[in-house]
Amino acid sequence: MANEILKQIFRDMQPRIVAGVNPDSVMNVLCSKNVIGWDDCCELGEGVAVSGDRCREMMSRVRDSSHPQAFIHLRLALLDQYSWIVDEIDKQLPSLAAQMHQLHRTYSIDGTKLLPSFRVHTLPHTYILI
Repeated sequence: MANEILKQIFRDMQPRIVAGVNPDSVMNVLCSKNVIGWDDCCELGEGVAVSGDRCREMMSRVRDSSHPQAFIHLRLALLDQYSWIVDEIDKQLPSLAAQMHQLHRTYSIDGTKLLPSFRVHTLPHTYILI
């Protein structure tokens, strides 16, 4: 589920990522983790001259990857040089995770509704000090 959450966040942030990330700095990590193939790395490095276009193509190949943790590895690859992007991603995680969790609890795999929608309210913990 974490990979799906990150996939949605990366989709929403793609314009900022394409504008701000040099794909050469993360492609080797993605290749070493088998998120994208070595042939893809070579094609991206040689065939596309503009950095933004290479980044857009890299993001497309990560989306098309069958690797079960593709977006988790992409986030980790960005961590060293693009911590500001990772900070933005991490700020979005709690709300999107809650939304996806609610969807998984409400709908079955085939899309049929399981339970009526409702909100869970919790009370703060009370501590007694002696």
